[in-house]
Amino acid sequence: MSSFDLKNESEVKEYIEKLGVEYRFGCYSEKKPEVCHLLGDYLEGIRKDFEKAAKVYRSNCDDYNYGKSCLKYGNYSFLGKGRASDKGDPAKAYSYYEKGCTLNDPDACLHSGLLLVSKVMPKEITRDVPKGFELLKKSCEMNNSGACFYLSGMYISGVLKDEYSQAKKDAQTGEQTAAGHKSSIEPTRPPGAYVVERDMEKAFGFAYKACELRNMYACANLSQMYAKGDGTPRDEKKAEIYKKMALEMQDEVKKQQQLTFQQGLNPT
Repeated sequence: MSSFDLKNESEVKEYIEKLGVEYRFGCYSEKKPEVCHLLGDYLEGIRKDFEKAAKVYRSNCDDYNYGKSCLKYGNYSFLGKGRASDKGDPAKAYSYYEKGCTLNDPDACLHSGLLLVSKVMPKEITRDVPKGFELLKKSCEMNNSGACFYLSGMYISGVLKDEYSQAKKDAQTGEQTAAGHKSSIEPTRPPGAYVVERDMEKAFGFAYKACELRNMYACANLSQMYAKGDGTPRDEKKAEIYKKMALEMQDEVKKQQQLTFQQGLNPT
């Protein structure tokens, strides 16, 4: 593509038109899945035609097994975006997330895993913590920081099987009614009561990886673990290092939120 002066409005419009033509040719004529995905992004981000974008993402997932497009169509399905009705379809979303994960898209693994482990999941989906846990592990292995952070949290608190989780809620409700406050004493539970056993060493390992992948919440947790000696020997110096890292990341996020697309196009 020839060079364009992006400060010239008419040339920008011409550039956008030619970009769309190139993406359509690459997708429909050359049948390149990566270009089809770019076409979907073009329709979504430039044309704001969400219905056509949804069709492109779905076709690219179904016909060409392109994982990123499976993720995008899963998002559209979950939100009800690009449809005649605004009502989402969590079950369809999950099926596309799961396919995207099978095609090794780390974000698709994260989304499918979270849907299965969530306590507030849509009624259309049956909770399956063991399967969701494995999907999150796969996502983390592909360096998704959010998945690593979530796995760390699961090991910090442990995940009870549904029957024990409900019994815990019932017991706490009874304690609050009788004493006016929640008891902090955890009852003794039999072996096998947990789907994911509490394990601070594993929690530390996943938090460490998530922090290395620049997840600021994981860095904050890592600081606390070093400060308290949870899952790792106590180390106040490292606690301060990771606290500083988390605060620096927080500042970066705040600065990024202040930037706008229009400011980025302003001439210097």
